[in-house]
Amino acid sequence: MLKRIPTDQLRLGMHVHELCGSWMDHPFWRSRFLLDDPGDLRRVLASGIREVWIDTARGLDVAGGVSEAEAVEQVERELVAAVSTPTPAGAPLPRTPAEEYAHAAQLTRQAKEKVQSLFAEARLGRVLETEGCLPLVDDIIGSVTRNSGALASLVRLKSSDEYTYLHSVAVCTLMVALARTLGLEGEEVRQLGLAGLLHDMGKARIPTEVLNKPGRLTDAEWALMKEHPTWGHEMLLANGGASPLVLDVCLRHHEKMDGSGYPGNLSAEQISLHARMGAVCDVYDAITSARPYKAPWDAGDAVRQMAQWKGHFDPAIFQAFVKTVGIYPIGTLVRLQSGRLGVVTEQNNASLLTPKVKVFFSTQTMKRFAPQLLDLAEAAVSDRITGVELAERWSFRDLNELWLPAEARG
Repeated sequence: MLKRIPTDQLRLGMHVHELCGSWMDHPFWRSRFLLDDPGDLRRVLASGIREVWIDTARGLDVAGGVSEAEAVEQVERELVAAVSTPTPAGAPLPRTPAEEYAHAAQLTRQAKEKVQSLFAEARLGRVLETEGCLPLVDDIIGSVTRNSGALASLVRLKSSDEYTYLHSVAVCTLMVALARTLGLEGEEVRQLGLAGLLHDMGKARIPTEVLNKPGRLTDAEWALMKEHPTWGHEMLLANGGASPLVLDVCLRHHEKMDGSGYPGNLSAEQISLHARMGAVCDVYDAITSARPYKAPWDAGDAVRQMAQWKGHFDPAIFQAFVKTVGIYPIGTLVRLQSGRLGVVTEQNNASLLTPKVKVFFSTQTMKRFAPQLLDLAEAAVSDRITGVELAERWSFRDLNELWLPAEARG
C-alpha cells in the first residue's frame, strides 16, 4: 500500500516510492528505491523535502500517514475549489480554432533557434543581446492571446535532447498565460515573458555531461547545478539591459515559500510575485518534459502532484496556474463515468471541469473504437470525468495524435 508520510518519519528499511517535490530540486534521480543507505537518508532529510510516499508492501511501515485513496480525494477537492474560486482581476483566456496550432508549431521552431543562439553566445563568454528577444516574446504573447493552450501544449512535447532550449520557450509561454489569468497587462506581461525565456541562461556555464547526466548527481555536481540562477543573474547584469523583473525571476525562480529553496533560502513575502510565478511555471514544464534521467509525467498527474507539495508554491499563484492550464490540461488521459477513456483536446472557459474530450477506448470491453469528440459542457452530453488515468499504465502509443490537430503535425 502506498502511504504519504512526513520526511522526519523516514527510517532505514522503508521503500521510497516517490519524493514529494520536483526531482530538479534535490539530488535524487531514482524515484523508487529501498532506503538502506544511511547516507541517502541524511541527504533526503537535508534536502528540504517535507513529505515522501512509501510502499508498505515492499518495506517497513509506520503509524499514521495518508493513504493513496485519501490523498487523491483531498487533492481533487482542492483542485475543484481552486478552479471554482474567482481570481482577482483575472479574465478568461480566449480559445480559438485549431488553426493556431500551425502558427504555434512554426513559432516553436523559431524560438528554439533563438534560445540555442543565446546559449551558444553565453558559452563563448560573450555579452548577451537580450533586447533582440522582445519581438519573439511579442509573437508568443500573440499566440497565447489567440489560443492559450496551443503553444503551451506543443512545447511540452519536446524530446530530452531539446529540453534545455525549449524549456525556456515553454516557461515563457506559461508565464504569459499565467500573467493573463492574474489580470496583469502591457509591459509587465512582456517582461514576464522575457524572464521566462532567459531564466535558465546560467545553465550555459554547466558542463553538458552534468546537465544531461542520466544518473544521480554527486554532491559536487548538485552544488554546481544550484549555481545556475546566480550565474544567469550575473550574465544578465553584464548585459546591462535586463529589467529588475527579469533579473529577479532569473535569480529567484528556485526559491520556495517555506524557505527551503535556493540560492537565498527566501520565504513567503521575501519572494516577489514574479519569482513565485516563475517557480510554478518552471517546475510544471520540468516534470512534464522528457529528461535523460526521468520520463515525463502526464500533465494531469503533474498538476495533482504539485498540489501536494506543501510549502513549495504560493497557494494563490498555484490556483491561478491551475485555471491557466486547466484541472485537466490538454493531452490528459481521463476516465469518464461511462467507463470510456478519452484525451482532453480543449478547455472550456465556463467550467474547467467540463472540457472537450476525444473518447476512443472502452474499459468494459477493453477495446478501442473510432474516436468521438465530446463537449462535456453541452447539456445533451450526460457523461462526466471521474478521474485522471496515467498513460504509462496503458499501451496507447498514439495519444498525442488524438489531441494534436493536423495543422501542427510536421
